[in-house]
Amino acid sequence: VRMMSDDASEVGLMTSNVDLYNSSYSNYSLELYSEIRLETYGEDYGQTSWVSTEESHEIPELLQLSRDSSVLEIGCGSGGYAVGLAKRTGCRITGFEINASGVKTANSLAEKEKVSEIVTFEQHDASRKLPYEYGSFDAIYSTDVMCHVPLRKQVLTNTQGLLKAGGRFVFSDALVIGGVISNEEIATRSSVGMYFFSPPGVNEQLIEESGLKLLEARDTTENSARLSKRWHDAREKRKDAVIACEGEENFLGVQRFLECVHTLTSERRLLRFLYTCEK
Repeated sequence: VRMMSDDASEVGLMTSNVDLYNSSYSNYSLELYSEIRLETYGEDYGQTSWVSTEESHEIPELLQLSRDSSVLEIGCGSGGYAVGLAKRTGCRITGFEINASGVKTANSLAEKEKVSEIVTFEQHDASRKLPYEYGSFDAIYSTDVMCHVPLRKQVLTNTQGLLKAGGRFVFSDALVIGGVISNEEIATRSSVGMYFFSPPGVNEQLIEESGLKLLEARDTTENSARLSKRWHDAREKRKDAVIACEGEENFLGVQRFLECVHTLTSERRLLRFLYTCEK
């Protein structure tokens, strides 16, 4: 048992040293990273996820947002999507994120875009009790964040409590297991942070146990396959400039990560689903 524990510690050290999120958030305003996002997604929301532009545009409809809606975003990243959503709909949005660089960038962006009166960003851990009143949000959404959270059932239960009656929750999970995955592939796919992989059906079960009603579970794996390839190629095209920002070791680590995502999703050994729920 001691040997297994030591090995696990070594694997954790080996697979958590690729910096995707801090570099993306802290370099958000650089033209280089904006060009990469535009080439990857077609629009620039500061994305570091597998959400297509079409899905981004559809989320307000799935959430049934109006100008009077009060919205919570779990895992706001650098805040670009929430700021854009508030500008398009006029709704009030509170976003939170565990990454301090993301929160700092998000609040700066809200001020720059003159929406700080209706959009605010805070630093919280989704797996802990949140400082919001129960029944205080018309809608909640979370893009590719749930796979980072260890206490998924607790997050879903908390979300159910924070929603008003009839309110909707839309979230995606990019780590649903669809086939055989090697330990090397799991290590590479997990190299940019903490991740939790789940078998098919687990999210549906936890949604039901939380008291939410599942309206739709949509397979969006193709998005992950397409976007990971575009993201990889956009970075490769600007290799020298990205290395100047991140360093060569990190550049290569992120490229290996993106190659792994593309392989696993294009072969459907790792799946992504978009879930729409209602209270």
